[in-house]
Amino acid sequence: MAVQFADATPDSIAVHVIDEQDLAQWANQQQPMTKAWVEANGFQGALHQALIVPAQYGSPLMALAGYGNAASRKRGRFHLAGAAAKFPEGVYHIASGIADEHMPQEALGWLLQSYRFDRYKSASIMTAHLVAPDGVDADEITALAIGEMLTRDLINTPASDMGPPQLEQAARDLAKEFGAAIDVIVGADLLTQNFPMIHTVGRAADRAPRLIDMRWGKSGPTLTLVGKGVCFDTGGLNIKPGASMGLMKKDMGGSAAVLGLAHMIMATNQKIKLRVLIPAVENSISANAFRPQDILTSRKGLTVEINNTDAEGRLVLADALALADEEKPDLIISMATLTGAARVAVGPDLAPYFTDDPQLAKALETAAETHADPVWRLPFHNPYETMIEPGIADLDNAPKGGFAGCITAALFLRRFVTNTPRYMHFDIYGWQPNAAPARAKGGVGQATRALFQALKTAL
Repeated sequence: MAVQFADATPDSIAVHVIDEQDLAQWANQQQPMTKAWVEANGFQGALHQALIVPAQYGSPLMALAGYGNAASRKRGRFHLAGAAAKFPEGVYHIASGIADEHMPQEALGWLLQSYRFDRYKSASIMTAHLVAPDGVDADEITALAIGEMLTRDLINTPASDMGPPQLEQAARDLAKEFGAAIDVIVGADLLTQNFPMIHTVGRAADRAPRLIDMRWGKSGPTLTLVGKGVCFDTGGLNIKPGASMGLMKKDMGGSAAVLGLAHMIMATNQKIKLRVLIPAVENSISANAFRPQDILTSRKGLTVEINNTDAEGRLVLADALALADEEKPDLIISMATLTGAARVAVGPDLAPYFTDDPQLAKALETAAETHADPVWRLPFHNPYETMIEPGIADLDNAPKGGFAGCITAALFLRRFVTNTPRYMHFDIYGWQPNAAPARAKGGVGQATRALFQALKTAL
């Protein structure tokens, strides 16, 4: 899917973005014919309302986009995209109504509105194209949009076409595009190279488990991204009920997110030495599936009692995090669709995260606001450490009781990062339950745009 701003043309259509409280003043400044047309068509400046105002002979004179009011805008984001979706074919430029500080966000939203997942069924394309507004970094906004769309495509693709081999191919394609190095450890080689938990979780599937390791960049601080790549999760022997299994194609959303973020970093040539690690597996059921009460030994040497085979994501992440930590990068970030507890806590729209670094948290939350990419900090609450210590092994992968499930999962992962000074973990949902401006129903990136911006100052 081509994602780009339109070339400027002399006859591009001016878009006036109008707050409903400013409509009367704006209309009084227009020609009588324009004012009459606005009134006759019931345009009130409501959020996402769209209207084309014709010139004398019927060609478009201008386009109006309703911007609601401050209170209504707080209830969502990418509001210009909601109106742009209704504009007819043409090339448009923003003429008025968007503050400079909001211009990059609204321009990005216009590009994201054009996303279509059409691998299996044709879809009508968006034919309203935007000229890059003056003063915005068009190349960066385009890179953000393409990275986000990569994440969406990967999550939306069903497990029949997005198993561990296909996820590996997606990483190889990205590496080839930007000249990154890539190495993949597959199947039994995971055991010989000491990734026992990745192998254990994925060994029951007919598509072999693997660890994908991509490197890019020759200068700057060192950053390692670790993304959960569980391409489908049956729950294993603790099998999920059908309703819970229905969206498990998105259980590789963490890997999709880190690949999208990697695209953003590489496409904008950030001065970062980047490493991306993805443990790619399917959690399937077969005669050799791992069992409840098994005790596994991780790459780090910590033993883990399995009290629920459906808590497999933290197992594969643990081996990958241990590898990342051995190199002692400046920062490790893990991203995963990990716990239902996170959804209960903050719902599908917020991306909860954990870090002990206040500077990093501050930079992230500032960037989340400016990039319309909401996050919410949850604590690495040390008193809960005892909840993940079962007694019979070093760690418990599924503490009983259900309390603080996303926190105990984050604490579990932190046990595998002991040498790296800065660590951040995201427990994302990776799915847009209902269509919204610039966010089609389906797979969605979370926290990646905020991270992209925060890393510029905090890394």
